[in-house]
Amino acid sequence: MEDDFEPLTVALYAQEAATTDQGSDASSLSFPLLGLFGETGSLLSVVKKKQRDHASYLGYAMAVVEEFGDVLWYLSAVARRGGIRFSAIAANVNRGYADWAHDDSTLTFEALQPDLIVRDGAPTPAFEATLLQLAGEVGALLSDQHAGKLENNQAALAGHLVTVLRRLIQAANEAGVTLEAAAIKNLSKIFDRWPKERIYPVPFDDQSDADERLPRNLTIEIFEKEVRGQAFVFQRCSGIFIGDRLTDNAVEPDDYRFHDVFHFAHVAVLGWSPVIRALLKLKRKSEPAIDEAQDGARANLIEEGVTTWIFGQAQQLEFFKGLKAGDLPLDMLKHVREFVTGYEAEACPLWLWEDAILQGYEAFRFLQAHRRARVTIDFANRRLLIEELQA
Repeated sequence: MEDDFEPLTVALYAQEAATTDQGSDASSLSFPLLGLFGETGSLLSVVKKKQRDHASYLGYAMAVVEEFGDVLWYLSAVARRGGIRFSAIAANVNRGYADWAHDDSTLTFEALQPDLIVRDGAPTPAFEATLLQLAGEVGALLSDQHAGKLENNQAALAGHLVTVLRRLIQAANEAGVTLEAAAIKNLSKIFDRWPKERIYPVPFDDQSDADERLPRNLTIEIFEKEVRGQAFVFQRCSGIFIGDRLTDNAVEPDDYRFHDVFHFAHVAVLGWSPVIRALLKLKRKSEPAIDEAQDGARANLIEEGVTTWIFGQAQQLEFFKGLKAGDLPLDMLKHVREFVTGYEAEACPLWLWEDAILQGYEAFRFLQAHRRARVTIDFANRRLLIEELQA
């Protein structure tokens, strides 16, 4: 059987990476240069953690590949914004200024590392030394930009970029990392966050019994009511009260009593919520393994943990007021993915998680303002709708 794998070209990587450049000023080098400097520092930080924590740093191998990919992305962005093809930079890593090649659109990442030896284990002294040199060269690039030496000077910029890429390749060789793997992982990550096309995944319970599926359309009334001098939140569906009456469970009031709206958003957008499955008695009892692993107590705790952690972040950002798709911090979404590792929701792309979070907080802010509302799960359109509920 023939191997259908085609090596990734530097030109194709740069083309794909360009579609996810979220910087506001496409002609400015400041954003990608700061990113390049920051990610080079992150690569050094990964090595430092491995030295400090040794065997207990289980994520070293994956982290170092991811950081190489992030450095590649910003290096590509600097070249593009500077009007230089990244493939042209790559084509000249082994050439001198007198032998400059204009471009090579067929050049692959594999060709940049012909003598790579894959290694496992801790970073070597040579790798550490090369990373420090890489950081120095990125610093020199940033310094020249700040001093205005790169303005209208493509040749100087190209010279810096060739030097940085040459050192990056050397570091990757010494780490036993293929830049092709780093580039592929990087593209996977950025399209997970900023997709070319938003394709919704098939519902997790699509093949489950009809009476064990999460609702595709459901309306819930949520309202605050005072009982013996204390405010509680009640929830009602089709005239029947569901769940317990809720308080903030906090010393300082923060309206967390309305937090079930986040779980309803998980249902509406992700098609996932162990908490709502338990609340509506929709656990997949006919599939014992799924019932125990995906719908059990631990899954409930995981979802509650995610919800509580995000709430803490949201409080510092006005509960995400004014934020739109693409605005939530990537690190936040990656932490959410880590929370749900091992559970169904791990398969949800980061952009879909963002959508669920933003819709949930839009509804939460409405409830904060009105203290009562009618929310509707519209799974067909992946929407959580909210409207006023008359007293």
